[in-house]
Amino acid sequence: MTSKVLLVGMMGSGKSTVGAALAARLGWPYLDNDALLERSTGSTAPEIWEQQGDRALRSAESRVLTLVLGMPGPFIAGVAGGVVLDEGDRTRLIASGCHIVWLRASSAVLARRIGKGAGRARLGNDPEAALRALILERNAYYAEVATQVVDVDALPAGAVAKAVAEALA
Repeated sequence: MTSKVLLVGMMGSGKSTVGAALAARLGWPYLDNDALLERSTGSTAPEIWEQQGDRALRSAESRVLTLVLGMPGPFIAGVAGGVVLDEGDRTRLIASGCHIVWLRASSAVLARRIGKGAGRARLGNDPEAALRALILERNAYYAEVATQVVDVDALPAGAVAKAVAEALA
């Protein structure tokens, strides 16, 4: 069994919630991408995006991925949703040997979970339309890096965690 599980997917797909549930199930620590990003930069993702732009945010997220990939397991970690946009980061994910779980969700479910998108970069005045566009941009990349895909629309976090744990066994 691999000792590192990385959760990828869109904002609102449940990476933090599923990560915590899976960590409790396996007895492994959960590393939250947003917390690691803020700890390493001193700023939140929205602050970086607003003050320095998308390129700076992607660079900071890539550095957090480097940190996570270099850590010894076992652990579960959430990965920034946009990391898959960078070909080099996708290559590193694929080569990492980690069990990479794509938490796949529809735009309607993501929009319901996110609400008005407060604190979420790039969503603007129509979060569901923005999410549809992001899904079109990213889903092929998530599929490329994933070793497991879990459709999360109708599943509670505990059931998703169970499916991932069973796949690891």
